[in-house]
Amino acid sequence: MQHHSITSYRKIIHIDMDAFYASVEQRDHPELRGKPVAVGGSSLRGVVAAASYEARVFGVRSAMPSVTAARLCPDLIFVKHRFDVYRAVSGQIRDIFADYTPLIEPLSLDEAYLDVTDHLWPGQTATQVAREIRARIKETTQLTASAGVSYNKFLAKLASDQNKPDGLCVITPDKGPDFVLSLSVGKFHGVGPATVKKMNAMGIHTGADLRAQELEFLRRRFGKSGQYYWNISRGIDHRQVRPDRIRKSVGAENTYFTDLMTLDECYQALAPLADKVWRHVSKHELQGRTVTLKVKFADFQQVTRARTLHHSVGSEQELLSIAHELATLVLPDPRGARLLGITLSGFDHEEPRDDAQLDLFD
Repeated sequence: MQHHSITSYRKIIHIDMDAFYASVEQRDHPELRGKPVAVGGSSLRGVVAAASYEARVFGVRSAMPSVTAARLCPDLIFVKHRFDVYRAVSGQIRDIFADYTPLIEPLSLDEAYLDVTDHLWPGQTATQVAREIRARIKETTQLTASAGVSYNKFLAKLASDQNKPDGLCVITPDKGPDFVLSLSVGKFHGVGPATVKKMNAMGIHTGADLRAQELEFLRRRFGKSGQYYWNISRGIDHRQVRPDRIRKSVGAENTYFTDLMTLDECYQALAPLADKVWRHVSKHELQGRTVTLKVKFADFQQVTRARTLHHSVGSEQELLSIAHELATLVLPDPRGARLLGITLSGFDHEEPRDDAQLDLFD
């Protein structure tokens, strides 16, 4: 590992709110405090959006079907989500971040990367800033946040996970390379379940196993991600904190506990997806012209249908009605729909493309 002078290391903080949606509900409804809470629908098709720490003890996790969650934890209390409230709290938290650095990259309502390298007072450390931010979040919102501090994004995110909830963990440059050795590869950001399976099949279970691989081998097996995996097994990550991430598309999808068999069921399921996409689009003031519908059938076969307009989609209603039209092209299907998704793309900050080409898909 090459040695930089200590000043050339970046100082990155990853802030992650603890059980965010569930904690907001417990804050606003004192009777839920200390109880296992799941935010999401309790219906047959419901999915857990967030679980309180009391519920996690039972193995309840976000994205789990509500039916499974209720089986694991019979006393689980289901609460309807209030995204407007979560968004408002998220805004308060973002305002606090902005007092410390303009380099903020939000990953979701409840987590973000901050690069404070060039924004520290003389003598101030990134760890002090992280402490202060956590204290201010608690004071302003009555909620706890965990923070990770390190010299790159990968390690900062790993660190924030170490002492949850309400924890702080610092991984210094001398500890970074070896910090990853004992961790299982599934803990690494950018290594999803499918990649974990693939790595495990090759006998790669931990950071140490990953580090033992030749770069050439990783490149051959994982393409351009191979270099990233080689780097992170050594605690190296060059990704910048990007405050101005331009979205190429905004999408929402859901996997259903019971396959959707009728067109009417599918129509009903599309409404909340259109709502979610439209909320995001309005908030970021994006204008998109291409609507894509994704359908995965019960046998895991997947199809997409897209339609590009000559103008931007003007309302949630228009988005939904285009999704309905696209749905009639492929549904109903005897196999049943297991997943539905809606994506809006073709935003006005993209280069205009040749329309004739796109009309092929109409």
